[in-house]
Amino acid sequence: MRRREFITLTVGAAAAWPIAAHAQQAGKLPTIGFLGAGAQSAWTHWTAAFVQRLHELGWIEGRTVTIEYRWAEGRTERFREIAAEFARLKVDVIVTVGSAVHAAKEATSTIPIVFAIAVDPVGSAMVDSLARPGGNVTGVSIQSTELAGKRIELLRQILPGLHRIAVIANVDYPASVLEVAEVREAARKSGFEVKLLEVRRAQDIGSAFDGLGNESQALYVCPSALFNANMARINTLALGARLPTINGLREYVVAGGFMSYGANNTDQFRHAAETVDKILKGTRPIALPVEQPTAFELVINLTTAKALGLKIPEAFLLRVDEVID
Repeated sequence: MRRREFITLTVGAAAAWPIAAHAQQAGKLPTIGFLGAGAQSAWTHWTAAFVQRLHELGWIEGRTVTIEYRWAEGRTERFREIAAEFARLKVDVIVTVGSAVHAAKEATSTIPIVFAIAVDPVGSAMVDSLARPGGNVTGVSIQSTELAGKRIELLRQILPGLHRIAVIANVDYPASVLEVAEVREAARKSGFEVKLLEVRRAQDIGSAFDGLGNESQALYVCPSALFNANMARINTLALGARLPTINGLREYVVAGGFMSYGANNTDQFRHAAETVDKILKGTRPIALPVEQPTAFELVINLTTAKALGLKIPEAFLLRVDEVID
């Protein structure tokens, strides 16, 4: 064994005492509070990836670690309720995504918080910086706002005459506001117009489409917990309006959307499990830089393309990472 590896293992073993070893000696298993922002059914593959990676790292649910699951069903008011409950339960770490991080930060300044998905954790004030997150929060960023220009360019390759797009966003979600700004800037550079569809509640989605008009040629969707819980409805309304959609989540394309370009969120949850493992072994969140994806995937739904009357160039399909048909 190399000396550096031996030192790493020795330090890791010593750091394991504060949470994992101490909790087990006290007669209880270390506890993870899992705050699911959406519906349990929609998160099945993400949850499974998280639990599987924990298992690979030696954490077996019910035997060496307890996981308390709570589901907000896309209702942002539930974030604070669940976070407060986890603080009362004194869980050892809270795992969540997106804007639920802010609710968790309000509930506790001492319990470590790990986000598996965050659009722009610095811009959304979740952490001080990616390299030095500060406080009790760290996790895995998808850096989605930085990809807005790339997504628009992908749309232009399929829709050469593109000059006007609509953007639908939950404007009460700070990360979506940042993403809208990135879309506007990318559109300005490309010389075309943007129409913003503002949504704050699930009830607003239908009326947002009612005010769409006939000028827009595509729809850019800014994912959020609210939208993730209503992605099938958004896709149906977009198809009815004859608008190809693009966003950063593969799950929207699986649910009938047209195209996505972004990080693989299943991998994000696996990486989040690795961060949780380090925390349960004693590493403080402040010492764990926010991870960033190293690869992005392009996914397209050919069934939706056919329904929209779009013919995808063969050269474009050769670049696609996953085709859903």
